[in-house]
Amino acid sequence: MRRLDSQAADFEAAFNALQATAAAEDPDLQASVQAIVNAVRERGDAALLDYTLKLDRWVPGEPVGFEVPAADLDAALAAITPAQRAALNGAAERLRAYHQHQLAGSWDYTEADGSVLGQRVTPLERVGVYVPGGTAAYPSSVLMNVIPAKVAGVQEIIMVSPTPDGVDNPLVLAAARIAGVDRVFRVGGAQAVAALAYGTATVPAVDKIVGPGNRYVAAAKRLVFGTVGIDMIAGPSEVVIVADGSVPADWLVYDLFAQAEHDEQARAILLSPDLALLERVAERAAALLGTLERRAIVEAALERHGALIRTRDLIEAATLASALAPEHLELAVADPAALLPHIRHAGAIFMGGHSPEAIGDYCAGPNHVLPTARTARFSSPLGVYDFQKRSSLIALSAAGAGTLAPLAAELARGEGLTAHARSAECRLAAE
Repeated sequence: MRRLDSQAADFEAAFNALQATAAAEDPDLQASVQAIVNAVRERGDAALLDYTLKLDRWVPGEPVGFEVPAADLDAALAAITPAQRAALNGAAERLRAYHQHQLAGSWDYTEADGSVLGQRVTPLERVGVYVPGGTAAYPSSVLMNVIPAKVAGVQEIIMVSPTPDGVDNPLVLAAARIAGVDRVFRVGGAQAVAALAYGTATVPAVDKIVGPGNRYVAAAKRLVFGTVGIDMIAGPSEVVIVADGSVPADWLVYDLFAQAEHDEQARAILLSPDLALLERVAERAAALLGTLERRAIVEAALERHGALIRTRDLIEAATLASALAPEHLELAVADPAALLPHIRHAGAIFMGGHSPEAIGDYCAGPNHVLPTARTARFSSPLGVYDFQKRSSLIALSAAGAGTLAPLAAELARGEGLTAHARSAECRLAAE
């Protein structure tokens, strides 16, 4: 990991480099994804069959074979171990309990003249959930994406997940059954995103697509946005830790490793005013690296995107951490509440040494679908609110229209929209 010091002359430039998260667009990838999306939009299931054979090396005898029968979901749930089932159920219960607190209801109020204004909150009708498959199979992502949608009251949830060589992942299917997915399809990649956006004879079109995926999936989500809603365009995972020496160095090392093992592009940064702690973390990281099953990935991520930063004090550490606007922020300090006012941007904030990000990934309760690449400056974790829409309610009384029509007409004429003005003024003539 690179070593930075906030008091060094070149610190600002080095720190700015850490904040540079936007990757250059790949024109070849964009063109490839556009071709896939166009093919599915034009040829439907036939294109799905072609791409599944080409990319996942299998194809069902009939297009209907893409759908996973309900009996297979039940069988997958029965096939996993009791410990796995208990873990999935326990995580699901905590997620439901947390997300229930996010439910927003409709509201209205009545003005003195009898006019009623308000907002009607309703769930989306149909949502598509993308779940990675193959070597990257994440049952936790099933729970995190589906449960808030269920709590919101979404009428139908369609899950898509690739099955390389036609082999299902029983944990993913079991999680789908526990979370309450309505239908599951064995399709993945950009072609699955296109199918959800435009619909085929087999895969129904949805109103919004959520869930993580590779860069082809991300590019496809960008392309179909507008036809459907999307949750976000997720980048590599990241953690920033602020530490004061009150949390054991080994704990901090494993927290850095936990992010780094996701991907060679993952970012793991530790900030502290305690030079001895930073030295100890560097020493323990070198000692523990060889014990990891995903050592090569962790080592590459830390070398490319890891950093140990010495700061003047904890306040500066918190301020710099906030400037990074990380997906995950750990306040591994004795008094995390004291630092919280200095944090303006973070997807999720883990308070104290007993709150590692790794537990948040699975079962703490809040959602692990979080803004990355500094988008926490303007966006939020996935939640129930992402699966609800709001309609304004306007019910003016005759007296209310009489009061507001002259105001509207004056503003409309100022904009040169005289039909607007007449529309408002004719209500006055009706009094």
